[in-house]
Amino acid sequence: MADESALDLGEDPSLLLVDDDEVFLKRLARAMERRGFVVDMASSVAAGKALATARPPAYAVIDLRLEDGNGLDVVEVLRAKRPDARIVVLTGYGAIATAVAAVKIGATDYLSKPADAGEVITALLQQDGAGLPEPPENPMSADRVRWEHIQRVFEQCDRNVSETARRLSMHRRTLQRILAKRSPR
Repeated sequence: MADESALDLGEDPSLLLVDDDEVFLKRLARAMERRGFVVDMASSVAAGKALATARPPAYAVIDLRLEDGNGLDVVEVLRAKRPDARIVVLTGYGAIATAVAAVKIGATDYLSKPADAGEVITALLQQDGAGLPEPPENPMSADRVRWEHIQRVFEQCDRNVSETARRLSMHRRTLQRILAKRSPR
């Protein structure tokens, strides 16, 4: 990453951060302000949509899963209000299908949590067609990838255990045991 004071944010350094994790939201906001962004924060889909409508920012970092809905709804509103906005979707539930959906509706990039300010800035400022990003320092383990896939299917089935088990060709009680455990590292 280049010198933080030398960031070229263009003539509009406005940034919208939408995340329901208050601690993460405030920490990222402080880090982005130190790098020259003018930050607006929202902790819900409704607040994010309102800010995107009232003051469409040049940049946005939006969490995928929020307590009151899906962050992709905020991406759609922002893309409609400001087509040139650079949008990064950030989530703790990384999945290929979700990444594809995010990019299709207008996200510039997609990062899995935990992501630091440097990674977010790199994603926000990367020029289109600049090539593939560097591989992650700590990629997910195979167990974690499996767990993420199960969680994604579970969410797509509206948290219905029986339907999820059927779609995964898995016994329902086995699925319940997996869902009761904490996520692997």
